[in-house]
Amino acid sequence: MTELLSPAGTLKSLRFAFAYGADAVYVGQPRYSLRVRNNEFNRPQNLAAAIDEAHALGRKIYVASNVAPHNDKLRSYLRDMEPVVAMGPDALIMSDPGLILLVRERWPDMPVHLSVQANAVNWATVKFWQRQGLTRVILSRELSLDEIEEIRMRCPEMELEVFVHGALCMAYSGRCLLSGYINHRDANQGACTNACRWEYNAHSARETETGDLVVAQPPNTDPAPVLLQEKNRPEELIPVYEDAHGTYIMNSRDLRAVQHVQRLVDMGVHSLKIEGRTKSHYYVARTAQVYRRAIDDAIAGLPFDFSLMEDLEHLANRGYTEGFYRRHLPGEFQNYEKGVSTNPRQQFVGEALEVRDGWITVAVKNRFELGDELELISPAGNYRFRLQQLQSHSGESLIVAPGSGHQVRLPLPHALPTSGSGFTLLMRHSA
Repeated sequence: MTELLSPAGTLKSLRFAFAYGADAVYVGQPRYSLRVRNNEFNRPQNLAAAIDEAHALGRKIYVASNVAPHNDKLRSYLRDMEPVVAMGPDALIMSDPGLILLVRERWPDMPVHLSVQANAVNWATVKFWQRQGLTRVILSRELSLDEIEEIRMRCPEMELEVFVHGALCMAYSGRCLLSGYINHRDANQGACTNACRWEYNAHSARETETGDLVVAQPPNTDPAPVLLQEKNRPEELIPVYEDAHGTYIMNSRDLRAVQHVQRLVDMGVHSLKIEGRTKSHYYVARTAQVYRRAIDDAIAGLPFDFSLMEDLEHLANRGYTEGFYRRHLPGEFQNYEKGVSTNPRQQFVGEALEVRDGWITVAVKNRFELGDELELISPAGNYRFRLQQLQSHSGESLIVAPGSGHQVRLPLPHALPTSGSGFTLLMRHSA
């Protein structure tokens, strides 16, 4: 059975992931994962609670410990790892051979998954890590479907995991120096500032007698070289050389491989992974719901439903790509590879807090009003309707739910079971 693996940066995201169909989640270990920012699991009690909740549901939870450590972190690693291992996670996600060695020596029964940071791109590498006692390899994002299939055939006893959705890095599976170079925040120590995704402005430049590049006054017409200016750092100009193919430090589109779930399931990939430990619980719920459906359809032998690609367009994204999975796209997928979506957009406008006496109490996240076309997204299914009634929390009639910080009530659409309350999200459709 193919596992659906969702990200969890908070306990709330973990709960939504499981409610919407994830078989497992991955979280970050304090100090030793590559997402140390915005990580609720920096508090040991939250990590322990997450592990207990996952196991109570019969699900799995993996702890990322995939930092590229310097000597100072080696000195404290085993000490800090002791309470984490005692909590009983289902596996540790690791990349550094030295840390793997220490864990294998101290806790030989603890399953270890090789992180994508280790850049496993061939079957010989997978066999090497299998001999070191690892139970799963997360393959590098830079592989094609054919390469993954060959690895699967040559390494039938090793569990394989691949990414199917989320942000892509402008470096070899995350081994990036851009953040460290510009902001002195080392991505390989968990402090990436995502500098490749900032908004930059290009300036015509000229070279001085000393070889420095400065802004050209007046601007020249030569397309190269240019200076980049990030919106929030107008005084910091960065030389960038550009050719016919564009610049080389710009933002990547986001990965979307839901259309390849069928083949990945058929070839026996053990786990399909969604990126996004810093994303919202709405993102976690929506992606889990879509990929759960894709996996279930693939296992049942049903044809791929193209509407799943459209559902993912409703998430905030930088335009979608299928990464390195294929070089040439068939015609039926072509319209879905544009950087700007032409599908109707959605906005996350509320979260259901309670269902009582046929009414839903909603914590408002964004403004909506009478007459809007809304969609309730729940683990039990989704339901579109047009809003005809709206009340304040005290029962007064309203025309508008004004925005974040307010609570309102609306009638329960007949198609939504009350069991969906607590994990139900309210969306507004717009042109």
